[in-house]
Amino acid sequence: MTFKHWTLDRDAEGIAWATLDEAGASANTLGLAVMEELAGILDQLALRPPSGLVIRSGKAAGFIAGANIEEFTRIDSAEAARALVQRGWTLFGRLAAADYPTLALIRGHCLGGGLELALACRYRITVDEPGTRLALPEVMLGIYPAWGGMLRLPQLIGPAAALDLMLTGKGVDAVKARRLGLADDCVPPRVMDNAARVMLLSRPAPRRLPLLQRLLNGPLRGIVAGKARKQVAVKARPEHYPAPYAILDVWANHGGNALAVPVASPSSLESILRSPTARNLIRVFFLQERLKAFGKDADFKPRRVHVIGAGVMGGDIAAECALRGMIVTIQDQSVERIAPAVARAAKRFERKFRGKPREARFALDRLIPDPAGHGVARADVIIEAIFENLEAKRALFADIERRARPDALLASNTSSLRIADIADVLANPGRLVGIHFFNPVAVMPLVEVVRTRCTSDEVARHTAAFVRRLDKLPLPVQDAPGFLVNAVLGPYMYEALRCVDEGLAPETIDAALTAFGMPMGPIELVDTVGLDIAVAAGKALAGANAELPRALAERVADGRLGKKTGQGFYAWPGGKVSKPAAGAVPADLAARIVAPLLAASQACVSGGVVADADLADAGVIFGTGFAPFTGGPLNFVRSSRAAD
Repeated sequence: MTFKHWTLDRDAEGIAWATLDEAGASANTLGLAVMEELAGILDQLALRPPSGLVIRSGKAAGFIAGANIEEFTRIDSAEAARALVQRGWTLFGRLAAADYPTLALIRGHCLGGGLELALACRYRITVDEPGTRLALPEVMLGIYPAWGGMLRLPQLIGPAAALDLMLTGKGVDAVKARRLGLADDCVPPRVMDNAARVMLLSRPAPRRLPLLQRLLNGPLRGIVAGKARKQVAVKARPEHYPAPYAILDVWANHGGNALAVPVASPSSLESILRSPTARNLIRVFFLQERLKAFGKDADFKPRRVHVIGAGVMGGDIAAECALRGMIVTIQDQSVERIAPAVARAAKRFERKFRGKPREARFALDRLIPDPAGHGVARADVIIEAIFENLEAKRALFADIERRARPDALLASNTSSLRIADIADVLANPGRLVGIHFFNPVAVMPLVEVVRTRCTSDEVARHTAAFVRRLDKLPLPVQDAPGFLVNAVLGPYMYEALRCVDEGLAPETIDAALTAFGMPMGPIELVDTVGLDIAVAAGKALAGANAELPRALAERVADGRLGKKTGQGFYAWPGGKVSKPAAGAVPADLAARIVAPLLAASQACVSGGVVADADLADAGVIFGTGFAPFTGGPLNFVRSSRAAD
């Protein structure tokens, strides 16, 4: 049998090396053709057993990115859903039952079905590189790992750690995988092949869980599942996100075998794969992939970044750049003003590189205080993040243009001013682009790339490439008040504040919107952003003479600005919100408050702020946290109309 996607070789010691390099794809996935060829490899090896089998990737991009998600979108019947799951369950069961030792050599991302394949091997070795990451992220697509992951992962690392990975979708790096017992060894790239060879030839005894963990996997699993279910209920409602509840049911009551779940059960693979949530979350996945594609066609690899403004936003932008390997100079009026930003960065690097103090030190060394602004002359990218004053920004960029390299990217992080108004002082206004990060920078995945009518295509492409370098999602938007995200958030938050003016309790309003599916209620969001910022944004969007909600204006006048002052609509002791218990929630309250957001999203599409409805949905989901299970605000509107 000849293979299109795999190569199979044997070395002098009889070890078979199966290398996956999916033809015509940048990353390996486990589609039908790839799986059929793996079955063919197992057939060949059954006829002439090797001394061991190594499964590895031929891609620079990683091990295996998971199942082929495109195939999920083509499932049109319960039978098709069951057949897809049966295929992976049976194949990986064959791999797990092989008479010869098997090993997954994991370099780069090992996700979903890729990790389930690795779990079916007797041994796993991770390669100690930044790109190596192992995860079962199916829950983030509204589905669950059905090719043996729910069976084998708890048996390998214990049920608590396994459920944590499966219920959150979070990943672990190469070192942590070894520490958890998910990997048998963690080695540098230079010795990875030899390490695999040695392990297969020595055949060490598989790791065995302690007795208590085995009990928790067996007769006590109901207790574990019950505790986990309570933790899930705090973060996800079953009507919005059924997959985590299904994972607990399949593991606790069906031995991790999705094929054993009755078809009529809400936990059945048929119910889960064909649910609206799965459909919408898979849609969100493809929206994310579309954003990731922006900037791919630009050969722009900045090495030096200069950030002007060491406040919360500027300091955190600088830290993200240093984290990604760039040399960053950060400018403000004095070293004393820069010091808090450096201190925050140091804590960020310590958390990021826990257990790797040298890496944290190297990252901090790349962040250089520069009160005189010497870094402007050498920077590939210059980002302005000073206070929101048009004349101050215009004066700053007029000076920067004279000092910067002619090919340097000039960007403003403004959230409320028009880029064109800032750029018109430049000799070449097409150089300036908006690059709008969201707070907190380390957490929020979206960055708006704002272009004017003068912004060149090259500048826009280079900006998107820079954003991708930071592992963020670039969203192209046109220069308009509030761009996209603030333009939809403003009406949403102000409608919530008008409800406060009408006498509704803030906590009741927030309860209505978190029940709708928002990650945070609008009143808590206003407190988090800052009430003064909400005022400035409102004036920018609606005009300087716009009438502010009374409850907002009163608190700003009293200096109660939210989280940063310890008091806004809520008290914030120790930086944590303190809320009274919510009262009864009016039935139509969420719909009323969300309505302006939906209308503003449509207006941004109609007005050309974003190119189409899909990009609007992507921007509002990743920029505001709008309930992902809906597929985005405009998809929600379409779905609601179809249901009526």
